[in-house]
Amino acid sequence: MSTLWVWPAAGRARHWRSSFLFFLAATLLGIAAHAAEVDSGPVPDTIKQRLTACTACHGERGRATNDGYYPRIAGKPAGYLYNQLHNFREGRRRYPMMTYLVDHLSDAYLQEIAQYFADQHPPYPAPQPFDLSSATRARGEMLVNKGDADKKIPACIACHGSAMTGVQPATPGLLGLPRDYLVGQIGAWKSGARHALAPDCMAQVVQRLSVEDIGAVAAWLAAQPVPADATAVAPTSVKLPLVCGSVPN
Repeated sequence: MSTLWVWPAAGRARHWRSSFLFFLAATLLGIAAHAAEVDSGPVPDTIKQRLTACTACHGERGRATNDGYYPRIAGKPAGYLYNQLHNFREGRRRYPMMTYLVDHLSDAYLQEIAQYFADQHPPYPAPQPFDLSSATRARGEMLVNKGDADKKIPACIACHGSAMTGVQPATPGLLGLPRDYLVGQIGAWKSGARHALAPDCMAQVVQRLSVEDIGAVAAWLAAQPVPADATAVAPTSVKLPLVCGSVPN
């Protein structure tokens, strides 16, 4: 049976230290690599060059790495990416390295960063294989596609799109993300560590999910192949099941 992964404080501290050391090493390696170019001319001041600190963790062009915790940000709707950068800056989301990077950036620059990664569309990795029980697989698929009326849990596709590739301008796709990342973020909403603009519709939904539900949804999503055209779809006139502060009316 899948369970919700909630790191103890010591585990989170170790992960943060190891992540910070990785970030520092990647940054220093980038500086060293570009130092060799100084003799041949100045480093070009491009948005790609300025976002090297982002791709150190999120992978080239934001495609994600094999770490299993840092998410793919390439191709996500610009409105969603901007909201998340803004949330880190304003303390609604907490991750020290992200806060450090965006703490003094203007809204305009956050929008520029968001648009850059929204325009990137590198290939997706193969889905993660999991040895799921038939009950866990069925529960995850049901919650994603139908929800659970008895627990007043709407289907994931009601907000994230019928193909789960996202809806413009601010709802992300959930396919192509590692199970560990999905569990970590849903768990952060359930514990109150992550927030969005009020009314926080995800927080409302997650409180109705059991630990087993979270594990089932995350594992089922991570195991799904990503469609060839995995871009966020245009908004529809269909009313969302809940009012979301981060999604324009």
